[in-house]
Amino acid sequence: MHQLGHISQNLMIILGMIMYIFGTIGNIFNILIFLRWSRLQKKSQGKCNSSLYLFVSSVSNLIIIIYPLLTRIIFDGFEYSVTKETVFILCKFRYYILHTFDLISLTCICLATLDRYLISSRKVRLRQKIIIRKRAEQLILFIIILIAFYCIPIAIFFDVSNNGRCAIYSPKFLYYYFWIFQICLHSIIPIIFLTILGTLTYKQLRKMKRTKRIRTLNSDKQLSRMLLLMCIAIVLSSIPYCIEHIYFVMTPNDPLERTSYIFLYHVITSILFYTNPVTSFYVFFISTPNFRRHIRQLIFGKSHTHRFDCETFSMINPASTLHE
Repeated sequence: MHQLGHISQNLMIILGMIMYIFGTIGNIFNILIFLRWSRLQKKSQGKCNSSLYLFVSSVSNLIIIIYPLLTRIIFDGFEYSVTKETVFILCKFRYYILHTFDLISLTCICLATLDRYLISSRKVRLRQKIIIRKRAEQLILFIIILIAFYCIPIAIFFDVSNNGRCAIYSPKFLYYYFWIFQICLHSIIPIIFLTILGTLTYKQLRKMKRTKRIRTLNSDKQLSRMLLLMCIAIVLSSIPYCIEHIYFVMTPNDPLERTSYIFLYHVITSILFYTNPVTSFYVFFISTPNFRRHIRQLIFGKSHTHRFDCETFSMINPASTLHE
């Protein structure tokens, strides 16, 4: 049993640090690319705001990786114990930052998916529901403020246990935290939303006329793959983590008294929980050739004149060929 606990710690340290490094690098690239695309969208005065939503999501993911993920590695990998002096920075503030920016990230991904669904619709009344850039910026600001205030109770009720771990001692808030934050907001709602809109968008793209340019059709297929992979990433990062909380709530024993097997499962679910913010860049990179093209341009310092095509969710170089 002691050996199993040692394996769990090493797993958290090794995989956690790999995720920390690659997640930080990936989200920095995301921020640079989506910031550039977002500016081009604004200059084009169009109504599509997908890049703006994904830019805010990438910033949120970077914050999650830099602080909550790093402290998770310290807690589970190096068995660091929280004290009364560090309870605010390592428990209250940490969980506040984690849930606030995770909800902001998920919300922005859902908004980007909705934006793509409306843009790809063949119905004029749906396309007219796309909000303008200024409204999108106001919506994002409202969402950030709303979530920031909504997560304040987390910073209030989290405390340190006798074993040096972060815990919630209020039974009522514990159940509220479990059912609302973990089950509904972090799992059920975004999974259902992305699955339904992703499926509808994919069906709409398949119905597009074949008279469209090859590049447009390729971009539509790229977007469908991206949405599907994002849904899979969210499922993998949410469901196992919720199962762990279900076990803790349904188990009559003290959840802080964990066996080696439970601790191993906790480490695995913690790693999976962070796969969504860590792997977003690699999902975009694998599924979208246009994204890969602009990453290469960013790395090698190539300067090109681009225009933004709102319909295809990509930046297009007028001098380039139709195929990558």
